[in-house]
Amino acid sequence: MTAETGEHSAANRVRMGRPAAAGAGRGRFGLTGTSQIYDPRIVAIRPDLADIAVAGQHFAPHYAAPMMRSGVLPAASLRASPSLEAEQTSELLFGEGFALLDLTGGWAWGYSLPDHYVGYLAAEALGTPIAPTHRVGMSEAMLHGAPDAASGGPGVLPRGALVMGEEQGEWLATAHGFLPLAAMVEVGVQHADPAAIAEEMIGTPYAWGGRTPKGVDCSGLVQLAWGAAGVQLPRDSDLQLASLAADKDVAPADLARGDLVFFPGHVGIMADDRHIIHASRRWMAVKSEPLADVIARSAAKDHDPPVSGYKRLK
Repeated sequence: MTAETGEHSAANRVRMGRPAAAGAGRGRFGLTGTSQIYDPRIVAIRPDLADIAVAGQHFAPHYAAPMMRSGVLPAASLRASPSLEAEQTSELLFGEGFALLDLTGGWAWGYSLPDHYVGYLAAEALGTPIAPTHRVGMSEAMLHGAPDAASGGPGVLPRGALVMGEEQGEWLATAHGFLPLAAMVEVGVQHADPAAIAEEMIGTPYAWGGRTPKGVDCSGLVQLAWGAAGVQLPRDSDLQLASLAADKDVAPADLARGDLVFFPGHVGIMADDRHIIHASRRWMAVKSEPLADVIARSAAKDHDPPVSGYKRLK
């Protein structure tokens, strides 16, 4: 989730060594070995605790083995610190997995399983892990109390939410209610046109850290669109670009529908060879506009070069 304005500064990379083998003295320790750089957005380390998966690479006073959980709210804010006032950095959707490392004061610390993004969730947002069978394939899907369109519903799930259930006629029966099968897609079925997902979200409000039709940011939009096509991308635009090797490069003159264009602190998906769909802070909404206009605005901010990369995923 990085902004078109480029104001979102990349998370600090931290250097840490490995604990000394012995001899540092009682109650003391030393660090030895080559310093290693890590990105705290995707490596779960705090001053007091770290994911046990990094024990051989980075030092921490304590390590924890994660407990698997799943989201039980339509969308839960992942925050930079354990406070309702803290910045929302992402969202965990209903049914998505979460690796829980610490639970203190009503806040859960860990990382989202799909993209390994680290942060804090309200503890009430997490429940027993599920083995998803379906995902929401429409913009939103209402949960019904009975397999009847006239029945009331306990809530609405956003696109990309994961559920476990059994098909019963035109409905999917879950532990939380009934969902219309017309709104669902079986897990593993891939959308053929990720740009169409982005087009359906045109007009969605811009929301920092957002990943739903209630609000989405630039990298969240791209993550959702290509996630529906079976490609799991990292959370932030710089991480997305770094994850795509040179074999994904495409020449600007050859851009086509579905290609990604990266700018300093921003990303969008091509609707065709000349128009880009992106969640824009300028417009505070998802918008389709000429790529040339977005490049010109990037250049006007003295970004050199104004475009960071052109990528074709499939």
